[in-house]
Amino acid sequence: MRITTVKENEFYIIGIEGDLDASSSIQLDQAIEEAVANKESKIIVDCSQLEYISSAGLGVFMSYIHDFQENNISLVLCQLSEKVRNVFQILGLDELIKIVGTKEEAKTN
Repeated sequence: MRITTVKENEFYIIGIEGDLDASSSIQLDQAIEEAVANKESKIIVDCSQLEYISSAGLGVFMSYIHDFQENNISLVLCQLSEKVRNVFQILGLDELIKIVGTKEEAKTN
């Protein structure tokens, strides 16, 4: 698993490659924590290379929902595979976290 971060204008983009499980979710947690600490207001998570997400990976996103709301941070996930998107939908997390099809859509939400 690999996490990349890049700043594109006002967007802080986190890219996830591979499997997001208990051992690798720490890296995602650090990337999001850094974005929150830096007062980034628009975070996009590019999931185009995300192949699998475990409950630990989902937990990272859930643990920041309050922080996002409290600090007026917009979090948008984009380019999820059907398999990964289904996990979010089955658990109802698509009601709490904005999910869109493309990075361009993420930038307009």
